[in-house]
This record gives sequence, C-alpha cells and structure tokens, in this order.
Amino acid sequence: MIAFVSGPVAALAPDAAVVEVGGIGMAVQCTPNTLSGLRIGQQTKLATSLVVREDSLTLYGFADDDERQTFELLQTASGVGPRLAQAMLAVHTPDDLRRAVSTGDEKALTAVPGIGKKGAQKLLLELKDRLGAPLGTARPAIGTAVAGGWSEQLHAALIGLGYATREADEAVAAVAPQAEAAEGTPQVGRLLKAALQTLNRTR
Repeated sequence: MIAFVSGPVAALAPDAAVVEVGGIGMAVQCTPNTLSGLRIGQQTKLATSLVVREDSLTLYGFADDDERQTFELLQTASGVGPRLAQAMLAVHTPDDLRRAVSTGDEKALTAVPGIGKKGAQKLLLELKDRLGAPLGTARPAIGTAVAGGWSEQLHAALIGLGYATREADEAVAAVAPQAEAAEGTPQVGRLLKAALQTLNRTR
C-alpha cells in the first residue's frame, strides 16, 4: 500500500493532482477542498489510499490521515465504493460525517450526490459502530482555488459528482454572489457545499 506521496506538484486538474515522486508523476484523485490547497511547483505531502481493481490502479489523495482513514472506513459499508466515499468527503469533513452518523442525521447524508433516503438510512445503520464519535474539532477549509478559476473548478467538480451540465451551470450561478463577496480568492470547498445545498433544494 502507498501510505502517502510527497514531492512537488507537477500538474492540477479539477479532480486530480500529479505529484512528482522520484522522477515519476503520480496521479492522485482528490476532492476539490484538498486540491484547493495545492500549487503547481510547490512541495506537498498527501495521505493516500490505493484502490486496486482488475483493470485499474487508482490512487486517492487526502489532506491528512483522518480523511484517508474515514475514506477507507466508509467503503466497509455495502454499496459504498471509492467514488461515493470520495463524494461524501467532498461534501463533509470526517468529523461532520461522524457527527451525522452518531446523531442519525439522514439529511446530511442525502446531501451527497448518489445517496437517497433509503441509502442514507442503511448507511446510518452500517456505519454507526465503525466511524466512531466526533472528535469535536472543526478543521478549517484549506487553501484557495487553484489555477483555472473557482467557477471552472466548481463546475468540473459537480460534473464529476454526477450532475448534468445544466444543473452544474445553475449551481455555479447560484453561488456566484457568495464567491464574489469573499475576501481574496474564493475557497472551492465551501462553494461546493453551498452549490450542493442549492441543488438539493431544487430536486
């Protein structure tokens, strides 16, 4: 297992980063919030989880070990693969997920694309004894938007989560006032949460 990758960031995409490790470019799938803390040419260290399939090897990257451990624990629930686990972490921090599961907050789980009411109820039952209690420490959103602009990155993240182009367009437009009101460069992780909330209201 590859526990982490460390090196300069060689490239950034809406859903992945390439980290140079010993002269080799390692493609790492990341959430928008993790990507927002990375800069091309700067050193980084990402906790990673290698997902092995018959036809692929995919490396998922995280801001810290807590995110990686939560990602792996989420996949112990039936029906949760790496993509859905990553989507859950794109919407909620690990502690938010622990809090949602410990309090039976069905609404928090249905905010994740791909999880309906029945799926949320099933996950609450399966994960209750696996995720543990909330740590009680809120982790601040990391970094700022990467190259390409917040709107492009947010749009690509929504498409990656399974929304149609029209829905992504509308969600980006809905959070534009929030982005423009932000001091400095908007944080894509926060905008993604706001965009998902607007999409859930229009379902």
